[in-house]
Amino acid sequence: MGTVALRLVDTVRPDPWVPQPCRELMASLRYPALAAGPGPGAPQMLPGEAAGFAELAGYTGVPAAEVDWAATRTHAHAGAPPAAGPFPLVLYSPGAGDPRSLNSTLCDDLASRGYAVLTVDHTYDAAAVEFPGDRVERSVLPAEFAEAVPDPEHPDPVKVAALLRKVVQVRVADVRSVLDLLPHALPRALRGVPDFGRVGMFGHSAGGFTALQAMYDDGRIAAGANFDGVTAYVQDDPDRGFLSPVAEGGLDRPFLLVGKDGNTRRTVPSWDALWRHSRGPRQEVSLAGAEHATFTDAETLLPQIARRLHLGAEVVTANLGTVDRRSAVRDQRALLAAFFDRRLRGLTP
Repeated sequence: MGTVALRLVDTVRPDPWVPQPCRELMASLRYPALAAGPGPGAPQMLPGEAAGFAELAGYTGVPAAEVDWAATRTHAHAGAPPAAGPFPLVLYSPGAGDPRSLNSTLCDDLASRGYAVLTVDHTYDAAAVEFPGDRVERSVLPAEFAEAVPDPEHPDPVKVAALLRKVVQVRVADVRSVLDLLPHALPRALRGVPDFGRVGMFGHSAGGFTALQAMYDDGRIAAGANFDGVTAYVQDDPDRGFLSPVAEGGLDRPFLLVGKDGNTRRTVPSWDALWRHSRGPRQEVSLAGAEHATFTDAETLLPQIARRLHLGAEVVTANLGTVDRRSAVRDQRALLAAFFDRRLRGLTP
């Protein structure tokens, strides 16, 4: 498969986080290719992205500064000639603070199955976004959260909700900008690759919330999958109140909820509201033994890091739960592909 990185500039939207007249984003398109070409795949993270991620990565018991986060390669090759399209387009939004590349496990797999997959960095939300010319823009969320919640032991739910609402609103606006700016931002050879008449979206955590809220706000998105993202402006999944528009209004198009062990619509109030208020097809899955980070590349990276740094097995379990690593990846890939095959391609299992 191939990949290309894209710098996208929304000239009509001022940046909501810093005093800039335009909102500037980075995205990457993965796509089926005629041939991979020689050499290794494209790096998962560029050096500037990796350095920023190391500062904010919050994995329990993992000394993130001792990890070479830029060493990992993906299965996608930069600039590979595309196969004949068009292919259904699936967008991906990462969790808060995470880079767009932190779900290469699922994005590479979808592209290998005949999808064009566009991953989006949310600038000043992601730990670090690297632009052409080695320019790196760091996250402002730690400072924003510290201002909204000066005493983490006694957070004000109203102030927390206000910040989280802004985070999601900015992310949704980013997604809509990306859809507006494509296909003209693509190299000419790739403009026939995505099928803008068949668009889906998925995400993890805040990215899963973003996927469903963007779907609610933008009719171009025909189907959405949310991996363990609460759909209310709250800090913890079991918290009540502060429902988002998508949870209050529901969806009339297909969506999928995938939760860690114990996260279902019966235990996550905002999922229950979304489910009750929706009119379209919907599915729910809870992965036994899984933790929140199971639904990212941490599922494959952390066991390797633990071996390299001689960390105990309890470190891996604390972050990823007790789910079998291979089956977790296999099941996520199969579940996501089956969902989009049915909803974007009209295929039945």
